Amino acid sequence: MSVNAFPLNSTILNALEVSLSPERLATYLTAAGKDQEKALHLYTWNTAVSAAFYGPLQGLEVALRNAMHRELARVHGQDWYDQPRCQLDAGACERVDAAKRDLQRGNYPIDPPHVVAALAFGFWVSLLGRGGRLPILRSSRANYDMTLWRPALFRAFPNARKPRADVHRPLDYLRTLRNRIAHHEPIFSRHLAADHTSILEVAGWICPSTREWIAHHSRVMDILALPRDANTLRF
Repeated sequence: MSVNAFPLNSTILNALEVSLSPERLATYLTAAGKDQEKALHLYTWNTAVSAAFYGPLQGLEVALRNAMHRELARVHGQDWYDQPRCQLDAGACERVDAAKRDLQRGNYPIDPPHVVAALAFGFWVSLLGRGGRLPILRSSRANYDMTLWRPALFRAFPNARKPRADVHRPLDYLRTLRNRIAHHEPIFSRHLAADHTSILEVAGWICPSTREWIAHHSRVMDILALPRDANTLRF
């Protein structure tokens, strides 16, 4: 996990500030008390811990979408996302349409396996919310409790035994973590140990064996145990 320290002389420090941009480094400089070298150590640590979260988040996302698709397909058919009785809100319908367009541009089949894989984490988390405006009757709102959760989605979390809102809440918070990592943003100010615990907890709601598999291979806690000003990290 550790390698020889990378030399950060003034030439390299200035070059990195240009490459990474002063705007991007500003958050790290503030956290490091305006010390440029410490800020870059923190940037490296942030990158390393972001990389470590990739595996656990990927495991959770794949397990989540497959479990939710399985239960929705059981009730509404494999192409449940096209069924009016699901009453997906306007935002969800737009995401489904966008996924289909992306598949079409890539010359992929527009079938349930490909559509399900093309729908992002945020889509699946949104289906555990209350539901927004309907695409046709804009004055009406979807009721995901009645159309998605009670008929199907509660079975995707057999070990949770919680109401929809209590399942949605931690997943929505993890969605923000995933998005920040995907956009290379700082995550060092989050309670990352709690985020890791939350990933494992939600994965366990879906499948305890999957939770154990994710936990066994995760490097997150190893990175969190390292000092943020270390100059021997690699990512």
